[in-house]
Amino acid sequence: MKRSGHIVIVFVAICCMTLHVMAQKRNSLLIGNDKLVLLIDTRSSKTEIEQLLKKAGLKSPDAAGILKGDFTALKNDGWTLAEKQGNIIEFNRPLNELGQNPQLHPYLITSDVGNNDGSPGYPAEVNFGINNFNKVTVHDLPTGVTRFFVPGYQQSKRMLLSGDFNNWSTLKGIMTKTDSGWIADVKLKPGKHEYKFIADGRWMGDRNNNLVSDHDDNAIYYRYNYTFKLSGYANARKITLAGSFNNWDANAIVLEKKGGIWQKQLYLHEGTQAYRFLVDGKWITDPANPNTIKDADGNINSVLNLGETVVFTLDGYQNAKKVYVAGGFNNWKPGEILLTKTKKGWTLPLIIPAGNYGYKFIVDGNWITDPKNMRYMQDGGIVNSFIAVKANYTFKLTGFANAKSVRLAGSFNNFNQFGYTLAFNGKEWTVDVNLKPGKQLYKFIVDGKWIIDPGNKLYEQNQYNSGNSVLWIE
Repeated sequence: MKRSGHIVIVFVAICCMTLHVMAQKRNSLLIGNDKLVLLIDTRSSKTEIEQLLKKAGLKSPDAAGILKGDFTALKNDGWTLAEKQGNIIEFNRPLNELGQNPQLHPYLITSDVGNNDGSPGYPAEVNFGINNFNKVTVHDLPTGVTRFFVPGYQQSKRMLLSGDFNNWSTLKGIMTKTDSGWIADVKLKPGKHEYKFIADGRWMGDRNNNLVSDHDDNAIYYRYNYTFKLSGYANARKITLAGSFNNWDANAIVLEKKGGIWQKQLYLHEGTQAYRFLVDGKWITDPANPNTIKDADGNINSVLNLGETVVFTLDGYQNAKKVYVAGGFNNWKPGEILLTKTKKGWTLPLIIPAGNYGYKFIVDGNWITDPKNMRYMQDGGIVNSFIAVKANYTFKLTGFANAKSVRLAGSFNNFNQFGYTLAFNGKEWTVDVNLKPGKQLYKFIVDGKWIIDPGNKLYEQNQYNSGNSVLWIE
């Protein structure tokens, strides 16, 4: 398997941990038994519940009311209170009440980046980003690397570059002295990055960078991956860009005229992004992009699909009238993504953002797992097929040939006890997973028994004195 980035396994000895597997919050929107199931954990914050309710399609989410025990907003939207057990409240709604609205072209996959708050020094995912320098000290070279520059400091004996991209190392990132300052070239992935410089052992920020994190005053740099362009409009005085990625703020992103073309370079998160241009106060779609969609207010927007192409295939079922696929990548909307019938079955290519997803096929209203995929995941007791898009690590467990099931649980899936199911190839159990940069904790669950990875001698202790295996993703 090809890995994007280097995998470094490290040993960390910590006597006390705050990780408590059973204390994980269980806010979920699930599909099961022809019902849409909404699980709300009342220990969650108002913001977390509002995000969940928006995913569930509520036009007027009342998180404050729900925390006080008022479920009127949910009942008015067609949800029924099914069960309350401890902190978890379950609501459900029949799928046949939701209707079907298949989008044949383009296929819209969610661009929601979720509630990933990141951790100090390791920034959370963002929908978009634009750099802001007084004097440009960081820029991308044609060779594909990013150059960091510290002007001056000619009297310094040693200068280091440290950031999330090298795990904030105080040994790596040695910068080269030039006649005007110090430089270092780094291979960065598109997205948001945090960094600082270390001059003769003294940490310092980038005084030419106006973007600073809320913690530790780390400088922020966005590695760009997309350029919006609009040809013509030579006499236009001002052209701005707005879209789903910036909450349709028509004033924030101003295009620049270069060589007769209006353009703006930025970082754009993978997924489906709707957008329009505002030319001297008049909204227009992108004339160079034929993909459009009508929003709830009747506006026509241009659409971008960024991500990995995944081909879903279901063999057989020649007598079926319709086959859909639904999963975490489209918030489990059952009538949205329609497969095309072939001589052997059904198929469809989709562009999906990097991540780990559960999915199922819907054959004439019946939900089934993928018969060709032996890897599964569970959520709320529902078994779904599992797929990792842009997987960058393969978990392996050698032996255990007589085991009936092997699952993987870790910090990347909230230590879900059902985990991701590994498949056995006659020698070892494996599963490919997409992991975010930074520290990851994990365990295998063999026939219900939790074990650390016997192939990884490095671990850190937990509060149960049973240990968690540790690895770092760069």
